[in-house]
Amino acid sequence: MKKYRRLACLFTALAILLSNVMCAAVAYNYCALQWGGRYAGYSAPADVAFLLCVPYGAGITVCAVLAWFFRKKHLNC
Repeated sequence: MKKYRRLACLFTALAILLSNVMCAAVAYNYCALQWGGRYAGYSAPADVAFLLCVPYGAGITVCAVLAWFFRKKHLNC
């Protein structure tokens, strides 16, 4: 059915979009924390920015699993 194909494409696109947003958010926060550690006296190291990968990674995984499920459902119909 076309419905499953569209859902598979939608969740694939969402997974790709989330991965790109994750890269941008982590890079921005890393730079901000690095600058803050040098000049503004932040106490957290810049590596803390990589903790943002956890929620983004969970979202990417969920979208990828849903895309796989709908793709499999599309091929079986």
